[in-house]
Amino acid sequence: MGFKCGIVGLPNVGKSTTFNALSKGNAESSNFPFCTIDPNVGIAEVKDERLYKLAKLVKPKKITPPVVEFVDIAGLVKGASQGAGLGNKFLSHIRDVQVIVHVVRCFDDEDIVHSLGEVDPKRDIEIIDTELMLADLQTLENRENKTVKIAKSGDKKAKEELEILKRFKNLLEEGKPLRNVKLTDKEKELIKELRLLSAKPVIYVANVSEEEINGNEYSRVVEEIAKNENAPVIVLSSKIEEEISRLNDDEKKEFMEMLGLKESGLDRLAKVGYKMLGLITFFTAGEKEVRGWTIKEGTTAKEAAGTIHSDIERGFIRAEIIKYEDYIKAGGEKQAKEQGLMHLEGKDYIMQDGDVVYFRFNV
Repeated sequence: MGFKCGIVGLPNVGKSTTFNALSKGNAESSNFPFCTIDPNVGIAEVKDERLYKLAKLVKPKKITPPVVEFVDIAGLVKGASQGAGLGNKFLSHIRDVQVIVHVVRCFDDEDIVHSLGEVDPKRDIEIIDTELMLADLQTLENRENKTVKIAKSGDKKAKEELEILKRFKNLLEEGKPLRNVKLTDKEKELIKELRLLSAKPVIYVANVSEEEINGNEYSRVVEEIAKNENAPVIVLSSKIEEEISRLNDDEKKEFMEMLGLKESGLDRLAKVGYKMLGLITFFTAGEKEVRGWTIKEGTTAKEAAGTIHSDIERGFIRAEIIKYEDYIKAGGEKQAKEQGLMHLEGKDYIMQDGDVVYFRFNV
């Protein structure tokens, strides 16, 4: 499963550099707006130390970590929702992502022209939010026109939907993104169906200079905005992250220690994204492969089996589960079984983060 992040921001804020750093991609990066027209897509591995500790015991032929998919969406501009800068095309790319990663420029650089002149994180964030809300208003109006006709025939469901559409429109017209609003289950369902942009969770990335990796006056503005929204914010230098992404493990460790960084931007972003979306990881461990699988909290054993292959879900018999901590402490699967640490679970068992599982099935 994993999760899909859309990287957005105004032109020349460091989006494509951030994308390259996170996904080791090859997005074009230039000193003018719209150098990214079609969205670049990159897959990044999620670093999970548990996976490699399991692999040390199992010694598999292959190690496969969970992944994050990043979509580098072209720089939005004021008026994007009305088509400015090919904006409608760019906005459509955001509809398919689960999380918006909003890169905000928090650095001064005379060689990289800001599309609006001076650096102003608050203004930049407001422009992006406004364009997302305006696009949502257009979606809601289109839906309302169709629903009104059905409601006139006396359809109860359509009448209820009209009330929700009216509430959403009022909130957006007041300048309130739907991600910051408490929603009912029916409202959540409608948001999912319409794929509303302002309802998607946002992770702010304050992109600072190489000399200010611990933050500056600009990044503190972003942190304050994020705090008011109860949204996560990650302060990083996309240029440094891009350098880190090109290094091997030993070089990376040495470079990060020199800079005083405990984790890369990708590692921090993955952790925050997993938490926001309520995702967990379970593992399969065998001689051929040790692998991490991403599922939502509350997923049953049978459903988890389906993330590996539909045949395993269809022919599910039972799940043989060892807790990660027990697996490591015992020194492997055989020892854990001998110590009675493996338990058998049926199809309705709720998977837990860190479960090491073997699915028995028959098709």
